[in-house]
Formats: sequence, structure tokens, C-alpha cells
Amino acid sequence: MEKRLEQLPKLAEQAKKENKKYFSNLKKRTPKNLDYVMHKLHTKEFEKTDCLDCGNCCKTTSPIFTDKDIERISKHFKMKVFDFTNQYLQRDTDNFMVLKTAPCSFLDESDNTCTIYDVRPKACSEYPHTDRRKFIQITDLTIENTFVCPAAYTIVENLKKVLPLESNEKKRRS
Repeated sequence: MEKRLEQLPKLAEQAKKENKKYFSNLKKRTPKNLDYVMHKLHTKEFEKTDCLDCGNCCKTTSPIFTDKDIERISKHFKMKVFDFTNQYLQRDTDNFMVLKTAPCSFLDESDNTCTIYDVRPKACSEYPHTDRRKFIQITDLTIENTFVCPAAYTIVENLKKVLPLESNEKKRRS
């Protein structure tokens, strides 16, 4: 896994331009079954991918903490929302609440487990968001996630094979 994580940013960077073009074209002609296809690809990938072998998302990025997340996690720690927020969170440039530190304050780096797994932020439980409904709305986020999550990278590469847009364009022109 370490070798794969080391190569991931370079692979994602090499694919970024192609992925942007692919998703731009996909938005123009979004297949009705896209969410189904994504769910299927996501499920297949996570049958063989164990996030505990990686944990790169927790080591390098922060999820967005919604008000509900903050309330739930504060309650879990028996802390006041104000105190939890001051201790762990800050506003980012987009005005979202995110962690002050990376790796995640709640990551047990010895085994990549989450110490607040049962009450973790919604963004964490849905990561890398590749099986989300209305997937077409989050393609920019997905491209960014290919730099962090090997599974997201693989899912996008597999999507391009399952729904190859360029070959469809060539057929239409013929």
C-alpha cells in the first residue's frame, strides 16, 4: 500500500486533465444509470480495498464538520460545542469548519482506526463519495479525491472503461 500511496499523486496528476475533460463531457450527456454504475464500481472496489490498510484521507486531509457533526461529537466527548470547536476545529478559506491539524486528531495511527468511528463526521462516513446519489454534481471533488484515495482513483479509471465517452463520440460522427 505504501508504494501505491507514494505513486498516487503522480498518477492522479497525469490523469487530471483527462478526467476533467471526461467529466465535462459526461455532464453534457449524463447517462440515466450513472449513479447505478458508480454504486456498482464503488461496491466492487471496496470489496477488495480495506481503508484500514491506507488511512491516507485521515492522514492528509480534513473532512468538513457540519453543525450536526459538531453537536454529536461534542456530546460524545461530554464537551460543550464551543469548547470542542475551539480545541479541534477552525474555519477554512471556504468558511467550512475543518480540523486544525493533520493527521486527524481522532486517528489512531498504529492501526489507522478512528477513535470516534461511531460518531464520525458525515463527510468521513461517505468518503470518497463515489457512491453518492447525483454523483455528477461532485465530479470536481472526485478528481481531488483521486489524489488522496487509491480507491477513488481506481473507481474513476474503471468508470472511464465502463462508460468510454470518446468511442461514443466517434460512433456518432461516423
